[in-house]
Amino acid sequence: MTPIVVPAVGESISEVQISQWLKKEGEWVAAGTDLVDLETEKASVQVSAPADGYIVKILKPNDQFATVGEAIAEFEPAAKGAGNAASTTSPQAPSSSTSTASPPAGDVRVMPAARRLAEDNKINAELVPGTGPGGRVLKEDVANAVSNRTPAPAPVVTPALTPTISPPASSTALQQGSANRGEEVKPMSMIRRTIATRLVRAQHEAALLTTFNEVDMQPVMQLRNKYKDAFLEKHGTKLGFMSFFAKAACEALKRFPAVNAEIRGNNIVYRNYCDIGIAIGGGKGLVVPVLRNVERMSFADVERTIGEYAELAKNNRLMPEDLEGGTFTISNGGIYGSLLSTPIVNPPQSGILGLHSIQERPIALNGQVVIRPMMYIALTYDHRIIDGREAVTFLKTIKEVIEDPARLFLEL
Repeated sequence: MTPIVVPAVGESISEVQISQWLKKEGEWVAAGTDLVDLETEKASVQVSAPADGYIVKILKPNDQFATVGEAIAEFEPAAKGAGNAASTTSPQAPSSSTSTASPPAGDVRVMPAARRLAEDNKINAELVPGTGPGGRVLKEDVANAVSNRTPAPAPVVTPALTPTISPPASSTALQQGSANRGEEVKPMSMIRRTIATRLVRAQHEAALLTTFNEVDMQPVMQLRNKYKDAFLEKHGTKLGFMSFFAKAACEALKRFPAVNAEIRGNNIVYRNYCDIGIAIGGGKGLVVPVLRNVERMSFADVERTIGEYAELAKNNRLMPEDLEGGTFTISNGGIYGSLLSTPIVNPPQSGILGLHSIQERPIALNGQVVIRPMMYIALTYDHRIIDGREAVTFLKTIKEVIEDPARLFLEL
């Protein structure tokens, strides 16, 4: 047997959570195939099979925690041919009449999970034909034997260590006064724990204040509609709104460096580069991968990189280094329908730009009331390092650039 252990995933990370087992006990896998997703406090990592073979036993199921170096599964190297031969020559699961017969001669290997299931259902596991490599009896073989036998009295099962959760009561049951008031208890994920810690830290340590403005999105929408097809054909990626805001934020950060700075002890650290984090809703929660050196990126670079990060986040494939080192953050709550919000700064950063839904609203323009696609924007900032005048003017710069995108190319 070869133990599958939690690998080292970062200097400061000593504990992980089992996010999801990608393979089952008894399933044959090729060398290098991902076996399990591990969730750290920063991102997800995968552990792959060390060789061709089978997962004999899973020691840590989904949602449990494990430390670096701890064994989470037992693995047995084996050739694929042996498993295929066993599965094609094995007979069907026995009926109830064979479950109490004498064990056949020979050394029949029963997988631990299969033996536990057999004991729970009073099945003689040695009599169940195995479909695993070399005739090994798998959990699925015992399950088939249980389903094919005559129903027997329910076995006495030792209570599990985890709490038994009752299903949620339906609205009808509640109206009828049902006593079925269930609760579901799940451990907080590693990423969610980190998010909670960082947000509470920001509220306790920083002097947060939010200022608002609104943007007429019609110029950007017209520009996007005019060039989106040519942009897609040339660059192979769609032209979205986020690239405009990322480049506008970079221009504003150049003019107001305090928004791009951070406090370290009694010092203020100013940056001459823009590493902008883009908040993305991932498979396990909100993550903020970082676009490096946005001041040197093209619109196509921004859109392509955001698309790649979104796909990685969806599949829990972001690496810790993808999330580290941002100097400023943009969060777009508008894609979920948010009209107005006060985003929270991601420490040790000093500012975050919040984007919201685009809605057609009446506005006064050149003495006339017109209908325009408007968006509220918000800047939450650390008042310890950024003055109100800087914050308001920073947000006004974002508004001016978005309402007149030519400024991005003319550097005005």
